[in-house]
Amino acid sequence: MAQVLIIRLSAIGDVAMTIPVIYSAAKARPQDSFTVLTQAFLIPVFMNRPPNVDMLGINTLGAEKSLRGLLRFSRALVKYDYDIVLDLHDVLRTRILRTLFRLRGKRVYVIDKARKERARLTARKNKLLTPLRLMTDRYADVYRAAGLHFDGSFRSLFEDRPPALQVMESVTGKKRGKWIGIAPFAKHRGKIFPTGKMEEVIAALSEKEEATLFLFGGRGEEEAAMAQWEAKYQRVRCVTGRYSLDNELALISSLDLLVSMDSANMHFASLVGTRVVSIWGATHPYSGFYGYGQRPEDAIQVELPCRPCSIYGNTPCYRGDWACMAQLTPGMVLAKIEEALGI
Repeated sequence: MAQVLIIRLSAIGDVAMTIPVIYSAAKARPQDSFTVLTQAFLIPVFMNRPPNVDMLGINTLGAEKSLRGLLRFSRALVKYDYDIVLDLHDVLRTRILRTLFRLRGKRVYVIDKARKERARLTARKNKLLTPLRLMTDRYADVYRAAGLHFDGSFRSLFEDRPPALQVMESVTGKKRGKWIGIAPFAKHRGKIFPTGKMEEVIAALSEKEEATLFLFGGRGEEEAAMAQWEAKYQRVRCVTGRYSLDNELALISSLDLLVSMDSANMHFASLVGTRVVSIWGATHPYSGFYGYGQRPEDAIQVELPCRPCSIYGNTPCYRGDWACMAQLTPGMVLAKIEEALGI
């Protein structure tokens, strides 16, 4: 029986992508115990987890932000009797953690993030446009290097426990026709379909009597924009801030389709088995961050010699025109939605 520590601290989508691997390994290896170290606020994503998976929270924006705080946390952590440490992140903080475990003689295995291959994929000159391995596969590689072999059995967070939808019916109503989710925002501009064009998509879909639209996003400016769309168009409902994460995931699991940027919502939908039409600009599905189990043909993008220019979407457009998003049209998005849903 092995005691395994799994480390992945951020970002939200990347942490979500560990779940199919963690849950599959845990179910295949009930004799082993797995502890996941991640940001404390991300622990609710790990819902309905196998009984041999425990969670441990860290706050790198608070108590563990400074080197002193991280070392204090690390010294307490290494006292736990883990046999194997899997670093699925490989950043400075996790290097410090894993080094302390190595000094105690623990077996440590680290993800290969393919940094050279990513650099070639996003290069301005001599770009090598070839698909990199999915991150879920790279996570699984770390398990197998440690001798923790398993089959990928994960299907959904609600595979064993069906979602409870009754609590949401005051907002969603009873399901009739097609439920379409739209997650129109992302952290960086290079990953956001222009809001004016997205409004055209929402306006067109709202005219379809068989469709109900649910808008997902963050607080602040995102919520304000979505609230305006909700007020302006029929059969459109903004759900931001109305539900806890487990209820929001339950709602996503009930959608017939989610339209999303390259963002955490794409990965949340993938965790509950919901089909995603995804819109890509500065980033690219070839980077390895495509949604788990999603169909390659459901990615909407324009082929440009400069794409992708970034793995995470945080690189300014060196052309200055954001052509990767500007050349996408509402018609392209609507055609893909209608094709996926048959409406």
